[in-house]
Amino acid sequence: MKILVVGSGGREHALAWKLAQNPKVEEIFVAPGNGGTALENKVTNIRIKATDLKELADFAKTNGVALTVVGPEDPLAAGIVDYFQERGLRVFGPCRAAAQIEASKAFAKEMMVAAGIPTAFYREFTDFEAANAYVHEKGAPIVIKADGLAAGKGVTVAFTVKEAEAALKEIFIDNIFGEAGNRVVVEEFLNGEEASYLAFSDGETVLPMVSSQDHKAVYDDDKGPNTGGMGAYSPAPVVTDEIFDFATQKIAYPLINEFKKRGIKYVGIIYAGLMITADGVKVLEFNARFGDPETQPVLTRLNSDLLEIFEACIDGRLKEISADWSTEPAVCVVMASGGYPKDYEKGYEINGIADADKIKGVKVFHAGTATVDKTTVNTGGRVLGVTARGKDLEETIERAYEAVKKIYWTNAHFRKDIGAKALRRLKK
Repeated sequence: MKILVVGSGGREHALAWKLAQNPKVEEIFVAPGNGGTALENKVTNIRIKATDLKELADFAKTNGVALTVVGPEDPLAAGIVDYFQERGLRVFGPCRAAAQIEASKAFAKEMMVAAGIPTAFYREFTDFEAANAYVHEKGAPIVIKADGLAAGKGVTVAFTVKEAEAALKEIFIDNIFGEAGNRVVVEEFLNGEEASYLAFSDGETVLPMVSSQDHKAVYDDDKGPNTGGMGAYSPAPVVTDEIFDFATQKIAYPLINEFKKRGIKYVGIIYAGLMITADGVKVLEFNARFGDPETQPVLTRLNSDLLEIFEACIDGRLKEISADWSTEPAVCVVMASGGYPKDYEKGYEINGIADADKIKGVKVFHAGTATVDKTTVNTGGRVLGVTARGKDLEETIERAYEAVKKIYWTNAHFRKDIGAKALRRLKK
């Protein structure tokens, strides 16, 4: 069996690595892939952009690809699933209409209200003056969100009115997000602890994954601008059994049922960004795909066969499937290029990955890397996801950072507190 994985990040490396463990899988193509996917058993990179739907479909047809798995949000929002299905190709992911849950913050908020899913109050705006007036009326802290896809960087948590005004100017006047910023959602600030809830869906049944927690801010102690994610761990102790069940019954199922009411079958991954507040659980955002870097620790804990779950989702028989998860925790520390999420330099040689991979329980997933003259170099903002598993969280964190210390390139940056929040909670 041949599989095509679309994307080039750490998430796609983890997906290819996990899918390759199935003995039925003969070859995995990753488009376009990265320096790490190229080194995996059974995996071949192909030079096709993740958003080139026609070329991807042509490749799948020509090369006898039995299943395509879509990693990033851009091709999902562009309708890759609809296009592949029209061409008779088997593909895992939500259709274009369903992917709006991530592609439009305004659509997501409207869906949450309609489905009775708890979320923050909000208003939508299409011009700077009206949005700015609303911010001055409401005061700070307040949250500013570009409506469209912005690679995880379209959200500003403004702690002063001046910060909120600056964020609105960047979106509406400086146009830093292009069309993604034509509309803005101004939202209530929620105080609490964030966590990630991921689940598989076939449109009728929801199969939850284990809980996880991402670290968005670029610096320790959640300081600095938001990034695509500087690390993650699983499980997240803040997600109690009660909260986990609430997320399944009061968030995931109402979402797919609201889609059903609108004639849309939600097949793929449900990702709910949760804020656990003193007033209960509220949804910050929905994504229509696996999170990155949450995928790395979550899939590291999956004992079951991932391909079997994907096929059950596509065939509408997810209710027949159960997933087995390791009780061992997993931690992923993202190593980024210096300067990220703003300007950063690339092309530096990366040393020590092989030594890190030799540490027991460690797997280094690549994101922004490429191979140049048999040397691995950094090519993106988030470069590596150094992931470890261990008998308990303390050992797992130690293993992850032991591996990080083995790896070096010029101006490499990483947070030194991934998992610390969970440790503090467990020690309480």
